[in-house]
Amino acid sequence: MKRPGVLPWLTLLAWPLHVHSAWNVEALMKGLARHEGGRARFVETKNIALLDKPVVSSGELRYQPPSRLEKRTLKPKPELMVLDGDTLLLERGKQKFQVRLAEQPEALAFVDSLRGTLSGDRATLEKSYQLRLDGNEQRWTLDLLPNDPRIAAFVLRITFGGANNQVEWIRYLQADGDSSTMTIEPEQAR
Repeated sequence: MKRPGVLPWLTLLAWPLHVHSAWNVEALMKGLARHEGGRARFVETKNIALLDKPVVSSGELRYQPPSRLEKRTLKPKPELMVLDGDTLLLERGKQKFQVRLAEQPEALAFVDSLRGTLSGDRATLEKSYQLRLDGNEQRWTLDLLPNDPRIAAFVLRITFGGANNQVEWIRYLQADGDSSTMTIEPEQAR
């Protein structure tokens, strides 16, 4: 009886290592860039040190690559936030606020973390953050660590988690210890 050679076994062992090495930030960004946008439901849980229990809100998200994002909170109180290009619009009840992000560089960096990740724009992300990717294509996390002291004064870390080219959750850890986690569930095409 002939014994199998060593070379075929070494080839099989090396193959998964090669596949794993192809998964990196660039591969994730390319996958995210292919996402065509759409609608999703969200649930956001905010842990605020001054409050006894978390604040939970829910609603809808709409994303149109590369720069339009709507967050429509339905519960507990209606609220609308629209990021469109360089403009941030907030509506709470009868109050409306509009901010030009170019006039608020720290806010722009925060907004760019979201839009840059959703659109797979690595260059935008790396302007303000160090990127650290863990996991694999089927289950990954991407940490954004501020490299600008002005941003780090507000946020310590932003973590995105997902599968393949889909963001499933976002966690913000603020410098003051407050945090929020948003879970995202895409709506099925009708």
